[in-house]
Amino acid sequence: MNMDLMIILSASLKVLAPVSDFTVLQVLFAATPVVFLIVLLGFLRMAGDKSALITLGVTILLVVFAFKYPLADTGLTIGYGVMKAFFPILFIILMAIFSYNLLVYTKNMDIIRAQFTSVSTDKCVQVLLITWGLGGLLEGMAGFGTAVAIPAAILISLGFKPLFSAVASLVSNSVATAFGAVGTPVIVLAREAGITDIQHLSVNVIWQLSPLMFLIPFVLAFMTDPQFKSVPKHILLSLLIGTVSLGSQYIAARYIGAETPAIIGSVCSIIVTIVYGRLTSGKSEIKTKKTGFTTRTIFAAWSVYGLILLLIVATSPLFPLKKLLSFATLVIPFNLFDAVKHVDALKTIKIAFLTDAWILLFIGSMIGGLIQGAKLKELLQVLWKTVKQLKKTIITVSALIAMSSLMDESGMIFQIGAALVAITGAFYPLFAPLIGCVGTFLTGSDTSSNILFGKLQANVAHQLSAQGVVGNAGDPSWMAAANTAGATGGKIISPQSIAVATSACNQQGKEGEIMKKAMPFALGYIVICGLMVYFFG
Repeated sequence: MNMDLMIILSASLKVLAPVSDFTVLQVLFAATPVVFLIVLLGFLRMAGDKSALITLGVTILLVVFAFKYPLADTGLTIGYGVMKAFFPILFIILMAIFSYNLLVYTKNMDIIRAQFTSVSTDKCVQVLLITWGLGGLLEGMAGFGTAVAIPAAILISLGFKPLFSAVASLVSNSVATAFGAVGTPVIVLAREAGITDIQHLSVNVIWQLSPLMFLIPFVLAFMTDPQFKSVPKHILLSLLIGTVSLGSQYIAARYIGAETPAIIGSVCSIIVTIVYGRLTSGKSEIKTKKTGFTTRTIFAAWSVYGLILLLIVATSPLFPLKKLLSFATLVIPFNLFDAVKHVDALKTIKIAFLTDAWILLFIGSMIGGLIQGAKLKELLQVLWKTVKQLKKTIITVSALIAMSSLMDESGMIFQIGAALVAITGAFYPLFAPLIGCVGTFLTGSDTSSNILFGKLQANVAHQLSAQGVVGNAGDPSWMAAANTAGATGGKIISPQSIAVATSACNQQGKEGEIMKKAMPFALGYIVICGLMVYFFG
């Protein structure tokens, strides 16, 4: 064993100190729910709700009998997970699908579809505009599933197949999640890892994700039009979008911070995509673009999404309104046993009744629906129809979040991450993004992955630096950034994200098929992140 490997393994074992009785058997037990879920969904093609419930049952047995987690805390943690599933994830899914169903009901989705096709009849331009552009903007401002649900629903309205719409939306909702919800994942990462220079951390995240800002648009374009003769066009379009995304996000990260890279990058991408679509349109296509809709008709058609975007921006941390409206916040406490630290930890569910994303989606949809001429009774009927449509999704997401909460509090997730640190040895930086990916796969959240593993990544870097290891392995900011870079790849195959996609595309029961189609993209994504972290630190 060479000296570097001995140093890294020694540091890794120090990081593992909080976990008692760290054994191979316990690591295998900790990984069992993950493997079980993948087998049920990906290989046995079992429906998402059944897979999630069965895996939750297996997790409960492991938590209680293999990890000796207190029975009372097990029940309380399940309750906490279900509450976390509803506030805000399930309510956001519900309201996002409601907004789409409402547009279909009022027939204004036809106008929106015509508006998108008026930019260009090129399917690649449409897909990139909706998923990378609009989806990135929604992720940057709101997150929590809006960037998957709304673009997927719009793609279907444009005539794309449901399975394609789901996978394209999942693949696209990757890079932007690093700075989603106005930079929340990176801000939380900095706090957990003890990093004071958020701008430097943000720039590190940008550099690690930089190749993917070119590759993901190319992949989306190629998925849309896989003909070999179209490849040069795909390369040109992805180079334009990638250059604008990287340049604008770097400037935002370097000079503003973590709050705006996804927002500014998405706006710039939308602009360049529209310009490209206009410039590459043929003369016959220009005639097709003239929709004949009046300004008032277009305003009414876009009122739902327009109001949603306006409300999200107005109540973002960029403006004081969110703080002024914070008085209408309900905090529900859960006192759970933390098996990693061996202490009781206070966890809370916060419901901001005036500023939460699902509330804003509901308000925007209701007011927009009234502007479009629907009656209040009709709006409520559409809402109830949407609730019935999402019955299986409610079961799936509730079970998955309860499972991830149990794995978190019992120490299972920490053991998986810590074992990966110990196993990878001298090549740890190469595998650091995989740890972030595992966190997001299990929790469905980049932010949660950073809470779980951000400090672990920084601690390993500190230990290695103290032992004289320099460069990428010894830089806490670079290694912490690797966690969130990997976490963005985990979003592609996170069961919670897949549940959102299947709901938006009305494909409940096909979660396994979607996961199998999305898995190669996620694996390639993580490999690229690992190479960036290892070679360019």
